Amino acid sequence: MSAREDDPSRAPEPQGGWSTRIVCVPDALVVPATVPDMVQPMGIFDAEGRYVREGVLWRGRRLMVEPEIRPEPVADLPGRWIWGGILLNHFGHFLVESTPRLWALDALEGPVDGLIFTVKRETIEEAGELRLQPFQRLFFDLLGIDLPIRILSQPTRVARLEVPGQGFGLGAIAAGTAPFRAFFETRFARNIAPQGAEKLYISRSALGPARGGVLGEDRIEAALSAAGYEIFHPQKHSLQSQIAHYKAARQVVALDGSALHMVAMVGRRDQQVAMIRRRVSDVSDSIVTHLTAFTGRAPQVIDVIEQDWVRSDRKRADRHSVGQLDLPALGRALVAGGFLPEGAGIAAMTEAEIHAAVHVFEDALSGKLSFEPLARGAQRVLPEAGPVVRRRKDKPGAAPGQEGKLKGEDRRAARMARRAERTERRERRAAARPEG
Repeated sequence: MSAREDDPSRAPEPQGGWSTRIVCVPDALVVPATVPDMVQPMGIFDAEGRYVREGVLWRGRRLMVEPEIRPEPVADLPGRWIWGGILLNHFGHFLVESTPRLWALDALEGPVDGLIFTVKRETIEEAGELRLQPFQRLFFDLLGIDLPIRILSQPTRVARLEVPGQGFGLGAIAAGTAPFRAFFETRFARNIAPQGAEKLYISRSALGPARGGVLGEDRIEAALSAAGYEIFHPQKHSLQSQIAHYKAARQVVALDGSALHMVAMVGRRDQQVAMIRRRVSDVSDSIVTHLTAFTGRAPQVIDVIEQDWVRSDRKRADRHSVGQLDLPALGRALVAGGFLPEGAGIAAMTEAEIHAAVHVFEDALSGKLSFEPLARGAQRVLPEAGPVVRRRKDKPGAAPGQEGKLKGEDRRAARMARRAERTERRERRAAARPEG
C-alpha cells in the first residue's frame, strides 16, 4: 500500500488504501449541506472537532469541503450507524455515487442500527422526515438491505459512526475496489432471472429532448431493429425488468448514459457491449472503466462525434448536450464489431435535417436558451453580464424576456434560481421511477 493510496486527502484508488478502510468515529457530528452548489461545505467532524476526510465524496475532485464554521448539533442519534454519503436523485449518479460505501455491510463485525445519508437537494418528506425515492428503496431491496435508513437534514451528533472509504464512483475509482465488487457480485439482483431479447438497443429517444442525446437516433434504431434488435426504453420498465433484459442480452448497443452503469452491475464476460459516445466528455470514460472491471470484458467504444451542440448556458459538452454523429461511420463500426450484418448501414443527415433536429431539442428548453455548435473538446466563456444568448428563432407570439435588463450578479442569480427550479421539477417527476 503506497502512502498516496492511504492518504484520504487524495482521490480514492481502486487498488486499495483508504478506499478499503473503515474508520470508527465516536460522537461524530454529521453536517448536511446548506447550499445547492456542485462543491458543498458539509461532512463529518470527530469528537475533537477534526474534519473526517474519509467521509468526502470524490468525482475526480472533492465534492465536499470542510465548512468554515462548525455548527452545533441540533439532534442526537444513539447507536452504531454506517455513513452512506450523499443520496442523489439522478438515477445514474445514485448508482455510482450513493452506493460506494455499502460494501461495509459485509465487512463490519457486529450489529449496526442502520445507514445514514444526507441529500444534495430536496427529496420526499413524510411526517417531518426525509424518505427514500421509490427507485432508491427498490435498489436497496435488490441488495438485500433491510436496515433502517436515515436521511439527515440538520447537524446531528451520532453516538458511533462507521465511515467506510469510497469504494466506487466516477473517475479511476469507477473500477471499484475488490470489496465493493465482491459486495455487488454476491448480493445484487441475484434472484432476477434473465428474460428478454438476445439483441438489445438501449434507447434515449423517449426520454425527451431536455435530457440530451444525439441527432438522428431514429436512424440508429431503424438500422438495429432491421437486424433483430429490441428497441428498449428503460424508463418505461420496472427496475427488475431492466435487469432481466440486461442479463438476457447477448449483444447490447447503447449511447453512453446511466443505463450502461446498470448493465455493468449485472453483465457478464460473454456479453458484447457497444457504447456509442454521444458527447465529448470524460464521464463516458468512467462507464468504460465500470463495464470493463465489473464484467471482465471491455466494451467496443464508438466515437464518431462530428461536433457537440451545447446548450447556450453551458461552457462545454455535458449530459444536456446533443451529439452530431457521423452516422455512416457509426454503421461501419457496428458492422466491423459484429453488431450489424455485412451490407447494413446508416444514412447521413442533410444540413436541413440536422438543423430541424436541433430545433426539436430546443423546443424543450426555455425560450431564452438555444443549442450552439461547439468543436470537439472546445470550451467557451459565458458572459457574466449583458443580454443572454437567445434562440435563433423565437416561438411565434412569445414576448421577449426581461433578463437582459439585469446586470452582473443579479442576472447570474436569476439564471441560477431558474435553473434550480427546473432541476427540482425534473427530479420530482423522475422520483416515482428509475431513469435510464
